[in-house]
Amino acid sequence: MHGTLFAAWFVLLVAQAWLVGVGRTNVHRQIGRWGVVLAVGMVVLGVLGALTAARRPTGLVGIPVPPLQFLVVPFVDMAMFASFVGLAIAKRGDPQAHKRWMLLASLNLITAAIARWPGVITVGAPPLFFGLTDLFLVPIVIWDRVSRGRVHSATKWGGLLLVASQPLRLVVSGTAAWLAFARWATGLPG
Repeated sequence: MHGTLFAAWFVLLVAQAWLVGVGRTNVHRQIGRWGVVLAVGMVVLGVLGALTAARRPTGLVGIPVPPLQFLVVPFVDMAMFASFVGLAIAKRGDPQAHKRWMLLASLNLITAAIARWPGVITVGAPPLFFGLTDLFLVPIVIWDRVSRGRVHSATKWGGLLLVASQPLRLVVSGTAAWLAFARWATGLPG
């Protein structure tokens, strides 16, 4: 179910961009309502999936980080996804901001897919899959500079938040406060 919903999000992203491109913004808006429902379902399943994986003795198979520490990564992913989608909804009257927030919400999700690429987990774990995710910001920044002469504020602030959150997650993951929260959230004994 988790994989189906997250894959559906990317199909929706492409379909929505296509609808706007062919001038069918009325259909785009109608489908967008279902996109909100999909996004809520993704956040719920994303959190539940992360909690389930963190309860396993091995955590997420192949990730060389203790499960309770790694839990911070998907939790922040879901919080940022929800925040970026929320900003996109709030900015739906500003097409330039709306599409960038939706793109950033989607970009935030690809870290999990990149982490599953062969060799990524064993070679560099979080710093590598975060770094590879950040490379996807580069074309967005270039597009903004070429098409607008400057980086759009949504790209700038959303991109900075995404990049800054990555090392912060790693710092927070080992703190006593985070580990206490993770044990409580998973129901695991202290």
